[in-house]
Parts: sequence; C-alpha cells; structure tokens
Amino acid sequence: MYLSKSSYLIKKYYQKLLWEIPNAENKIYLTFDDGPTPEVTEWTLKTLKQYNIKATFFCIGNNIEKHPIIFEKIKQEGHQMANHTQEHNNGWKTKNEAYYDSINKCQQLTQTTLFRPPYGKIRKSQASKLVQDYKIVMWSVLSGDFDPKTAPEKCLKNVTKHTQSGSIIVFHDSVKAFEKLQYALPKAIEYLLAKGFVFDVIR
Repeated sequence: MYLSKSSYLIKKYYQKLLWEIPNAENKIYLTFDDGPTPEVTEWTLKTLKQYNIKATFFCIGNNIEKHPIIFEKIKQEGHQMANHTQEHNNGWKTKNEAYYDSINKCQQLTQTTLFRPPYGKIRKSQASKLVQDYKIVMWSVLSGDFDPKTAPEKCLKNVTKHTQSGSIIVFHDSVKAFEKLQYALPKAIEYLLAKGFVFDVIR
C-alpha cells in the first residue's frame, strides 16, 4: 500500500524534509531511485536524452561499486547525483549509527548534499541530525512502479493526475520496475511536456 500523492499530514509531520519545490516557472523534478542498474539505467538515460531532459538519480552505493561505468555515464550526461544509502537501508529498522554509516559510505561515492531515505522511511531523530548536512528529498508524486500489484497504466495515471508545478516525481531504475518504467516514463514525459511543464534537476 502506498500513496501516489504525499498527504498533507505526512508533510506537516516531517516539515524539515523537501516534498516539493514551489516555483513560478512551471518546473517539475523527475527522480529515479535504486540504480545504477545494467540495461535499466541505460534505457532510462537513452529515454531522457531523447527528450533532452535532465533528472536526479538517487543511487545505492553498492550498485555504484558494481556498475561504476553506468554511474559515470549518468554524471557525464549532466544528471544530478544523489545519495540513497550504501545498502538501501530502512531507517525505521536500522540503528541510527548503522544508518549514518551507510549514508556516509554512499556519500564518499556520490559527493552530494542530496539524500533520499529508502522506502521514504526515516525517524525524526535521524532526520534532525541529517538535515544539518543534507537536503532530505522526499516526493509529492509516486509512480508506484516498484509495486507488483500496480499496473503500468496506473503508474502513468499516478503521475499525470497528480503532477503540478513544483512536483518531485519518483520512478525507479530497477529490474522489478523496468516493465512499468518502459511503459509509463515516455508517455508521462510526453504528456507533461504537452502541458507546458519544464523539467529540472534538484540542487
């Protein structure tokens, strides 16, 4: 179970986290979690290049170490790199010091001020410490491509229905999301461009 649009109550509870980026230029922010992944990330990069779009990639440290060439390609093509922990740690289930250690290991590879907690699960105590060094990036629109029960058509609808100026949108460049990503990403991009949205990276 997940919410395709972040609720007001969740955003109010975690006020120090970044849920959206209000702006007057109709900008929106496409993000990808869990890569780099062979074939999937490469397909994603090819698709983004086709539409001349830059995105923000929240990478897992272990995947960076396994696939350094793909990681370098993300950077070389002008996308924003971001931290998604070393081992995709769940903040609710990980002791604080182990959680911080995982983030620090990934930070050595990504060299970024942007962090997204895997699963969106982070304790308030963890967030309070991390905001001293990181911009903790959540989302306003979740495609649901990670969910086996969500159809590709629903992933597309989740994005097109809820996106507005300032939205931070989440897809996943992972194996389990690939079929839905292939269906939904190009169609979502075309729809949003037609609506006059401008894609930008998170800084």
